[in-house]
Amino acid sequence: MAETRTHEGSLQATRWALLLGNFFIGCGVMVINGTLNNLVHDLGITVAQGGHLIAVGGVMMGVGAPVLASLFTRVDRRWLLALAMIWYAVGHLLCALATGYEGLLPVRALTVLSAAVFTPQAAAAMGFLAPPNQRARAITFVFLGWALASVMGVPITSWIGERLGWRAAMGMISAGALLSAVLVLWHMPKSVRPPALTMQSWLRVARSPLLIAVVLVSCFQSAGQTTVMAFIAPYLKEVHQASPEQISLAFAFFGAMAFIGNVILNQVIHRISPGQAVSITLGLIVFSMALWPLAGSLGTLLLVFMPWSLSGFATNAAQQARLGALSPTLAPALMALNTSAIYSGHALGAGGGSWLIAHFGNFDKLHWVSMAWVSAALLLSLWAGRVQRMVARQ
Repeated sequence: MAETRTHEGSLQATRWALLLGNFFIGCGVMVINGTLNNLVHDLGITVAQGGHLIAVGGVMMGVGAPVLASLFTRVDRRWLLALAMIWYAVGHLLCALATGYEGLLPVRALTVLSAAVFTPQAAAAMGFLAPPNQRARAITFVFLGWALASVMGVPITSWIGERLGWRAAMGMISAGALLSAVLVLWHMPKSVRPPALTMQSWLRVARSPLLIAVVLVSCFQSAGQTTVMAFIAPYLKEVHQASPEQISLAFAFFGAMAFIGNVILNQVIHRISPGQAVSITLGLIVFSMALWPLAGSLGTLLLVFMPWSLSGFATNAAQQARLGALSPTLAPALMALNTSAIYSGHALGAGGGSWLIAHFGNFDKLHWVSMAWVSAALLLSLWAGRVQRMVARQ
């Protein structure tokens, strides 16, 4: 009995350490979004060029997740995750010291490779450590770090960026990432090695239309959300004349709703299927984008935000649980591919949004393109759910 309690306590400490790691990963990935106004002013670049920082980061993370998962498949996850956070800390410090856009771009691209490692491998590690009946909740729990990054980290870095500068925000993330590395080393068990990735694992995923469809859902919904979210700070400033405090409060509102959505998901994920949860959250995002033209003021915009903000991060968490349940033995490959899909969506959304802003000179088309991406994700999710139910009946 005592041994069981000790194991459960160790597992809980590991969950919290990985949740904190995801918190700082999320803060770092989204720091450009929140500090974009100050960054473009300080570096003397356009909003579209600022969007390229997000797009290039998305490409690096999208490509890096499966490649790095294969390279480090036999490495103890305790050391892999800790070293990923140390790399993140050093990278954000170097970003803060960059003297211009040309120097910042490659350093930022290399820094975010840590995110390509940490989030999927933390999920795979929790799926490996948790008992089967706790697997879905364990995975969604560590993903709460991203929701917390949205509710606390992004508003704070946004305010710091507006008042103290984007470099100070980068420095804060560097310090937090270093703290996270220490906690991972302190709390995570030694010799955590989920099933090694082999060429056969990748081929099994590639030959499954169901698994590929579910991964593409992540890509499409991420592209849709990033098309708007990447440029929300300049949108609020230019269209709604929002002050730095109002922009921070808008991010805080979005993040608070995202956190509530993730908590609700964590409580109900064992009662409904993860696939159903994904489809419901995608439908709510489409609803928000359809209502966007009604947002004539900052107050009504926050109301329009609500369905989207409740669902945005919950969609990603439910997708992780969905893939973990579909094939636990392929979890490391699926988590890496899912992370790749999410960050590839970041690149598509930020790149497409940058082109729309540069081409049309305003933000008017962003929410329509976003709605198209997420609608495609919803249709694909519904198809995948139907196929999964057919397979289960056979």
